[in-house]
Amino acid sequence: MAIEASFTVKQADFPLSAVFEQLTDVTIELDRIVPTGEAVIPYFWISADDTDKLTTDLSSDIGIEQVKVIDKLEKQMFVRIDWNLTHESILTAIINTDITLLSGIGKEKQWTFEVRASEQQDLSDFQTYCKDHDIPIELTELHAISSLRSDREYDLTDGQRDALVMAYSSGYFDSPRDATQDDLADELGITRQAVSSRLQRGMRRLVASTLITPEK
Repeated sequence: MAIEASFTVKQADFPLSAVFEQLTDVTIELDRIVPTGEAVIPYFWISADDTDKLTTDLSSDIGIEQVKVIDKLEKQMFVRIDWNLTHESILTAIINTDITLLSGIGKEKQWTFEVRASEQQDLSDFQTYCKDHDIPIELTELHAISSLRSDREYDLTDGQRDALVMAYSSGYFDSPRDATQDDLADELGITRQAVSSRLQRGMRRLVASTLITPEK
């Protein structure tokens, strides 16, 4: 049975920690693309108010060989990273075991990685690899893979989906919150009242579609 799991790693225990030392209120996110050739998670988005202060020479980080800035947008940088895979990290654990990386997001205190395994043993092998190589991961979530459902099955409008996705990616649902409804309104180009309404109605529809069992 396929399963999915979430792990956290302290920010200092994963390459790119220098980015957090140079920038404030920064988020680093794995670009969700299918890797080609032998490249390992090569592309990341770095989001911060002061990205211009980031130096691209991060070779002093033992886990990195080279960082290249591909593009710059307002408050964002798109970068390619060539890793030093002789340095043990969660990346080498992923490469050397039979699991698939689904997402990776780094913030000031920690990284959160979501992975998928075809069976329980594959996930156990990943955890054992991390333990044997002193890679300090913490399991935070574990669940069986569920069937794919579309937004239409959840009965979400496009506006509700956009608001919920933006709220999640911006840290609105984190504790403490990394974003306010005013922040979401600015990003979406709508009023705070509209954001509040979309979040409330969208959450209600999600709960009704996933947690509420219709009475027979």
